[in-house]
Amino acid sequence: QVQLVESGGGLVQAGGSLRLACAASGRTFSVNHMGWFRQAPGKEREFVAAISWSGGTINYADSLKGRFTISRDNAKNTVYLQMNSLKPEDTAVYYCAADSRDSASYHTYEYHYWGQGTQVTVSS
Repeated sequence: QVQLVESGGGLVQAGGSLRLACAASGRTFSVNHMGWFRQAPGKEREFVAAISWSGGTINYADSLKGRFTISRDNAKNTVYLQMNSLKPEDTAVYYCAADSRDSASYHTYEYHYWGQGTQVTVSS
């Protein structure tokens, strides 16, 4: 099994920045692509960003390109999400996900392991 623990969420004013981190533990040798998804109240979980094991493939939700940056440190089994110029509509629970696939997929069904989520609230 793989455990994922997110950190770095919180309350920030519009225009501010946050950096989320997700640390993987357990059978980390089975982890290749890692991603971030988010879910706002009353809405479906949506794709934010994903990165392959090597970092050679990175995908972003079109609406977030230019504001969010995903990166990873394989030595630390950690993936990061740098979020800049935050807007109130970015308010959501942010989830980290991982899988043995390595496509940096946009789809929730291509991620077997999920974290518990971290709340991000952007005030106007």
